[in-house]
Amino acid sequence: MAITAQMVKELREKTGAGMMDCKKALQETDGDMDKAIDFLREKGIAKAAKKADRVAAEGTTYIHTSGNEAVILEVNSETDFVAKNEGFQNLVKELGEFLLNNKPANVEEALNQEFAAGTTVGQHINASIAKIGENLTLRRFEIRTKEDSDAFGAYLHMGGRIGVLAVVKGTSDEDAAKDVAMHIAALNPKYVSRDEVSQEEVEREREVLTQQALNEGKPENIVAKMVEGRLGKFFEDICVLDQAFVKDPDQKVRKFLESKKATLESFVRYEVGEGLEKRQDNFAEEVMSQVKK
Repeated sequence: MAITAQMVKELREKTGAGMMDCKKALQETDGDMDKAIDFLREKGIAKAAKKADRVAAEGTTYIHTSGNEAVILEVNSETDFVAKNEGFQNLVKELGEFLLNNKPANVEEALNQEFAAGTTVGQHINASIAKIGENLTLRRFEIRTKEDSDAFGAYLHMGGRIGVLAVVKGTSDEDAAKDVAMHIAALNPKYVSRDEVSQEEVEREREVLTQQALNEGKPENIVAKMVEGRLGKFFEDICVLDQAFVKDPDQKVRKFLESKKATLESFVRYEVGEGLEKRQDNFAEEVMSQVKK
């Protein structure tokens, strides 16, 4: 039976599933609308689509390492309760292993790759949505590599609320690398060192600090010197190597790494839900709305 655009449109409106999923469902069921709906429901696609507009800003970060490769990822759910669900945790681990084994370029490519025979990663996540009952999303991931003589610093804070993956070169001391990752989780720096800060960002900060000093009534002949001193504090706020080490505030992170004959090559820090608009529930209003029904 020929599948028309009108049939695809109708199925899409009834299920909320994507156009290509609707077309495939109709082809698989020879154009039978009811069977096509059942087909989508069985795949978890119809139920997942209805939940897709719900904000998923909770969830977890996760780190999977294998030899000289590691991946850090964030998977979101709607509630913190579901983030602790065993099925959700298993899904996160499966995704971590898949991403490291297949190394997709981005999330979109990952979702379209084959997870198992005849099932894409996106469909596998949809099946979990149908089972768990909340919108779930693979939000982001990054893969890192190292040499045998290097170490990964892998640290998950509060069961995955914050995840840090650091690459420390020149030492295989994983405990030291983890300590640096823990520091990054705590202080949330933006850069490894001053070299990574753009000249534009430095100049913008210099202008702000200069105006602040002038507004404080400081003499112009000492403002420049004051500003350079305050820029040092600016770098301490945003650069790991300039920060006082959380486990030993008497020394900078740079000195700690030097004591290990090591350097910090890079890091990735994920905090669950950062930058996402979180759902604001008003429990009192919710109760009243139920009472009025």
